[in-house]
Amino acid sequence: MPLTPKGAATKQRIIEGAAAAIRRHGVFALTLDDVLALTSTSKSQLFHYFPGGKDELMLAVARHEAEGVISDQQPELSALTSWLAWRNWRDKVVSRYREQGRECPLDIAVSQIGSATAGAQAVATGLLDRWQGELAAGIRHMQSIGEIDADRDADRSAAALLAGIQGGVVILLSTGRMGHLEAALDQGIADLRRRTAA
Repeated sequence: MPLTPKGAATKQRIIEGAAAAIRRHGVFALTLDDVLALTSTSKSQLFHYFPGGKDELMLAVARHEAEGVISDQQPELSALTSWLAWRNWRDKVVSRYREQGRECPLDIAVSQIGSATAGAQAVATGLLDRWQGELAAGIRHMQSIGEIDADRDADRSAAALLAGIQGGVVILLSTGRMGHLEAALDQGIADLRRRTAA
C-alpha cells in the first residue's frame, strides 16, 4: 500500500536521522534509541515503516546515501563529453567533499553499512558499479571523438580513477586533508589525456 505524503515524509525523516546518527556514533554503535531521539519518532512509528528493525533501516539508509553520492555529481557525471566537462565534474567532486568534510555519504554507503549485511553490500556494489559505468561512458565518448586513445580499456581506466577517488576520500575522512583526493582526480584525468606515441 503506497504511503501518504505525510507517511513518506516521516519515513524519509527516519532515514535521514539514522544517517546522521551513523555519522555521530558509527553503524555498529548505533541503537534504535539514537534514531528515535534524533527524529522525535516513536518506536511504533519506526517499526511501522521498518518492520524488519535495524537491518531494514540500515538498508534504506545505504540506498539513500548511495543515491546521494551519484546525485551530488549530476549533471556533470552524466555529461563527460569534453575536457572542460571533465574539469567541471572534477571541481564539483572536490567542492562537494570540501563542503561535507567527514560527513560523507560514500563512507556510510560503502565502508560502514556496506559491510554490515548482504543487502547493504549489494547496494554498495551497485553504487560503485554505477559510478564506474558513468566514468567509463565518458571515456568511451572521448574515444569516439578522438580525444582519448581508442585502444585504452575504458572500464579499467574508470576503475582506476574510481579507486583513486575512494582512496582520497578515505584519507580525507582519516586526516581532514583534501590534497590526496584532488591529486587522485587530477592525475587520473591527466592519465586519460596522455596519448601514446604513434
